[in-house]
Amino acid sequence: MTVEAVLGLLAGYRSGSSALIGWAFGSAVEAAASVIVIWRFTASREHSEAAEARARKAVAISFWVLAPYIAVLACLALARGTPPGTTAIGLGVTAAATVGMPVLGYAKHRLGDRLDSEATSGEGTQNLMCAAQAAAVLVALAITAVVPSAWIIDPAVALVVAAWSIREGIEAWQGQECC
Repeated sequence: MTVEAVLGLLAGYRSGSSALIGWAFGSAVEAAASVIVIWRFTASREHSEAAEARARKAVAISFWVLAPYIAVLACLALARGTPPGTTAIGLGVTAAATVGMPVLGYAKHRLGDRLDSEATSGEGTQNLMCAAQAAAVLVALAITAVVPSAWIIDPAVALVVAAWSIREGIEAWQGQECC
C-alpha cells in the first residue's frame, strides 16, 4: 500500500490527475488503517470489546480523513478546466491494485469473520474500495489518454471516490457490514 501510495502520488501530481492523487492518498490512509488493526490485536487488546470498538471507529475516521481534500482537488480541477496528462506509472499502479487488492480485502473479511472483528472486516473493505477506486481511476486515465477532451471524467471519478469514502465511514462507525 505504501508503494502504491508513493507511486500514485508522484504520477498524480506529475500528470495533474485529481482522481489518481485522491486514490493514492486513500492508499496511504488504508495503510494507516492496517496499523490500527494491528494495534487492536496486540498486547491485552486481543479479546477486548472496548479495543474493538475504538479500532472500528478509528477505521471509520480513516475513511473520512481525505474526502474533503479529494473533493476540493477535484473541484479546483473542474474550475481550472485543466486536463490531466497521460501517466504510464499511474496506469500501471492502478492496474496492479485492481488485481491485487481484492485478494487482500477478501482475506481480511474472512479473518474478521473468524475473529469477530468489525475493525478487521472494515479494513478489508478499505482494500476492496481501493480496488474498485483503482479500477475507476484506471478507466479515467485510459479514457483521458485516448480522448483528452474527455478529461472531465478524472475529477468526476475523484468526487465519486470522496463520496464513497464518506458513506463507508458512516457504515463503519455504526458497525454495519460494509461492501
